[in-house]
Amino acid sequence: MTAAFRTDLAAEMRENLGGGELEGVRAASYELRGFTVERVDILDERGSEKLCKPVGSYVTLSARALAERSRDSFADGAEALASLLRELLPEHGALTLVAGLGNAAMTPDAVGPLAAEYVLATRHLKRAMPADFAGLSPVCALRPGVLGSTGIESAETLRAVCAEVRPAQIIAVDALAAASLDRLCSTVQLSNAGIVPGSGVGNDRAAVSRETLGVPVLAVGVPTVVDAAAFSDDEAARGMFVTPRDIDGAVRSLAKLIGYAVNLALHEGLTISDIDLLKS
Repeated sequence: MTAAFRTDLAAEMRENLGGGELEGVRAASYELRGFTVERVDILDERGSEKLCKPVGSYVTLSARALAERSRDSFADGAEALASLLRELLPEHGALTLVAGLGNAAMTPDAVGPLAAEYVLATRHLKRAMPADFAGLSPVCALRPGVLGSTGIESAETLRAVCAEVRPAQIIAVDALAAASLDRLCSTVQLSNAGIVPGSGVGNDRAAVSRETLGVPVLAVGVPTVVDAAAFSDDEAARGMFVTPRDIDGAVRSLAKLIGYAVNLALHEGLTISDIDLLKS
C-alpha cells in the first residue's frame, strides 16, 4: 500500500506507515467475541498530520465471517459492535439521531440508507406514550439522500434537522473505501471524529462532524469498494474502484448488522430476538 491509495480506514493508514509507534498516535488490538478489534487514537495534530485524519478515536471490528455472512457470526458481530458503540457514545439514554448517509440506488453506497431501515425509531412513541415505552431510549432516523439527487448536501439537511429536533448526538452510517481486499466488506470502522461523505473515492462533500453540526457525531462505516491501484500497476487502474461480485447480499447483511448493533447499543436490555419481533 502506498500513500497514493485511497482509504478511509485509520488502521490501514497506520499500516502504510509501518505499523509501529508514531508521534501523536496510540494503537492497540485485541479480540472481542471472536472478532479482531484494532483501535487507533489520534491524540494531537502530529498524529493527525501523519495519518491524514482528524484527532479522535478510530476502532475497527474485523472478521472474514462478516464477508462470508456466516449464520453464527451475526449475533456475535452485532453484540460486539454494540459494545464498541457504547464505549464511544458520549450520551446514554439521550435523544439520538441516526443518519443513513449514501445513495440507496447505488448498491456499494447503500449501506447507510439500508442500515437506517433496521433502526428502531422511538422518539414519537416516547412522546405519545411515555409510560409504555419508558424502557427505550429516544431515537429518530433519517436518510438524507445525496447531493446529486436532492440538490442538498447531507450536512445541510442534518444541520436543519438538528436545529428542529435537537438531538444530543448523531450516529452517521456510510460506505467507505479501503486499500486492501482483505478489508472489503469484512471490517466495520467506528470513529468519534465524524465523517466526510465520499472522501474515500475522491468525491468529498461537506463534513458531518461536531464542528459542522454542533453535536457529537459517531461515524460507522463499512468498506464496500477497494482502490484498484492497491493491487494493479496498470495506469488504467488509477481512479477505478472494485467491489465484490456478491455486493448486493454483502451490503444488505452488513446494513442489518449495523442497524441491529445500533439498537442494542441505544436501548439497554434489548435483545436480538426483541428487535426481530419489533421489526417484523
